[in-house]
Amino acid sequence: MENSVYVGLSRQMALRREMDVIANNIANMNTPAYKAEQMVFREYVTQPERGERVSLVQDVGLSRDLSDGPLQTTGNPFDVAINGPGFFTVETPLGERYTRHGRFQLDAENRLVTGEGHAVQGQAGPITVPIEGGPVTISPDGVISNEQGVVGVLQVVRFDEPQTLRRAANGLYTAEDQQPQPVAIPSVAQGMLEGSNVKGILEMTRMITVSRQYQSVGRMLNNEDERLKQMITTLGKAPGA
Repeated sequence: MENSVYVGLSRQMALRREMDVIANNIANMNTPAYKAEQMVFREYVTQPERGERVSLVQDVGLSRDLSDGPLQTTGNPFDVAINGPGFFTVETPLGERYTRHGRFQLDAENRLVTGEGHAVQGQAGPITVPIEGGPVTISPDGVISNEQGVVGVLQVVRFDEPQTLRRAANGLYTAEDQQPQPVAIPSVAQGMLEGSNVKGILEMTRMITVSRQYQSVGRMLNNEDERLKQMITTLGKAPGA
């Protein structure tokens, strides 16, 4: 197989993975706090024992758009959105996880939890909101209070390298080896949710571009295949045939 076919196949494989990422972005256009992703590629040069160097396409990972999504008013007093950097901390059976999806609620024990039942962590641990305390107020700095006084303070943290956070299910992230740092002055908004920062028109345009590039490489590979067949047929003929 000639080098041109290897190069074309590496490009097609990279385009296919990029299409998967674009499709996932589009599928999450309405997912609260979802962050758009895109593939990161680089040139991979191989040096065969004989012949010229071959330049291939290699995908090295994902880049996440960490810009804020638009704030959407819900009117639910337990919905909370973060303005600027930061993540809420939640406790799961697998340990602490981090999220910007602030659609919270109270469980049977009046603890503040996520939609999946994971306890939302305050600066002093899980937050319990007495139901007899009247309406709940969440101030911009994350202080939760009612008519009886302060009941907890949301734990909002940041990371030195947020790009390395690993995305998990239900809008959660794992920090791997990073240590969370408290946000000195958090900024949250009660009764609001952060929307997805996926730009639908941009993603659709990228999808069309990738699709056309994939088809173009496919035509090139088909033409190269025909050329090789013709070459083999011609060279395989006996002299004088």
